[in-house]
Amino acid sequence: MRRSTAMTFVVTDNCIKCKYTDCVEVCPVDCFYEGPNFLVIDPDECIDCALCEPECPAQAIFSEDEVPADQQQFIELNVELSEKWRDNNITEMKDKADDAEEWDGVPDKLQYLEK
Repeated sequence: MRRSTAMTFVVTDNCIKCKYTDCVEVCPVDCFYEGPNFLVIDPDECIDCALCEPECPAQAIFSEDEVPADQQQFIELNVELSEKWRDNNITEMKDKADDAEEWDGVPDKLQYLEK
């Protein structure tokens, strides 16, 4: 599995089933990849510009060194899924899921992640 040595940003648990795409609009290097109900950041492409973090309505994006302790598995998940979803690069904002607000803030959503 690839692994960037540079610091990167990481999409975490609260994105699952919310999948707001405000963050992709501001990304200067188009490093977001889309799955069925989650977004990830390719750590080899991320330039650590920090533009995406404040744009996330679900507050699901963290600098790698600030990922909460209970979310650490998302660092490797972003690596794994950005490779798996290589053909699903997302560069423009889309409509949010119809039930995004209902899922925003629901804890422990990893069980709902569709890979």
